[in-house]
Amino acid sequence: MEFKVNSKVLEKLLSKIIPAVPARTPMPILENFLFDIKDGAMIVSATDLEIALRSSINIASDENLKMVIPARLLYDIIRSLGDTQISFSADGGSKLKLTTDNGVYNIGYSSPEDFPEIPSVAKDKEITINGNDLKKSIDQTSFAMSKEDMRPAMTGTLFEFTPEGLRFVATDGHRLVKYVYKNIKTNEEEQYIIPERALSVLSKLLDDADAKIYLSSSNASFQLGDIEFISRLIGEKYPAYNSVIPLENENKLFVNKVELNSTIKRMMLFSSSTSKQVKFSISNNNLEVSAEDIDHGSNAVENIVCKYEGESMDIGFNTAYVNDVLSHVDEESVVFKLHSPTKACIIEPEVPRENEELMLLLMPVRLNS
Repeated sequence: MEFKVNSKVLEKLLSKIIPAVPARTPMPILENFLFDIKDGAMIVSATDLEIALRSSINIASDENLKMVIPARLLYDIIRSLGDTQISFSADGGSKLKLTTDNGVYNIGYSSPEDFPEIPSVAKDKEITINGNDLKKSIDQTSFAMSKEDMRPAMTGTLFEFTPEGLRFVATDGHRLVKYVYKNIKTNEEEQYIIPERALSVLSKLLDDADAKIYLSSSNASFQLGDIEFISRLIGEKYPAYNSVIPLENENKLFVNKVELNSTIKRMMLFSSSTSKQVKFSISNNNLEVSAEDIDHGSNAVENIVCKYEGESMDIGFNTAYVNDVLSHVDEESVVFKLHSPTKACIIEPEVPRENEELMLLLMPVRLNS
């Protein structure tokens, strides 16, 4: 079997697939690319059993062949060659020969029979979303996913299809983010939980081209131009997140997000490394933000002009969580909706954007007496 391909074309293809190759695994077979040369196309796949990537290019080949090739070795060789034509030949044994104008390189390959089967997702129901919009939806929510394996559903992001829009929800029990993309509305309500690793890889692959989404009970497939990205789903029921969203937060604090976040970053230097506590003392048109590290004898206080509708209140938060939340709001002005120092606080853009809705929930921490 013989075929030729330009090194830059092949490098571009392999660079899209290699994110699915695990760095360390107890299954050495997963450290390979699966090459499927069939009917004038070369389909390259990789998987770590949680995610899979697949893409193809057209080639002129006189035979069909499937083989498993060490992924990083092949990728590193192709990247190092510069722009050149590569001739591939396999004699049906165990050596793949790469020939260029300047050299010959032999790589061992093996039979594909032990390579895991890449899941296939039926294409009968298709959802199309702009790639940048999907990336924004993921980036606005995924930071709040839980790192605790004890609650598997919360280690992913919920994709919830509803008549109001496509909801993206993530929570770790201390904070919760709900982002609604109103350009996609469905008659039926369905829930799918995408794992954290899949979202991390998917976000990097997305651009301004449309993404096509296909879903089954166990897997999700994202068609991104000539790349197919497949992820397993977390097969758990997502917590009833709506039950923790308060309905009676009548006290409203309007504040400049950039100014507040700048203050919070400084308070992170002064808050205790164990509690990470920051105190908001809110009164009419003034927000006093303070932090104290008793162990090191340091403290800081700043005042920010704000607009406040409600009764004066002292409330504590985790500085890292406040920083995370504010960093994921694009708008300049935010509103904190509060009820009491012990109840969940809602943070929203003061002026919502058209066709989207963002709500961030933050649990307060008990203030040091």
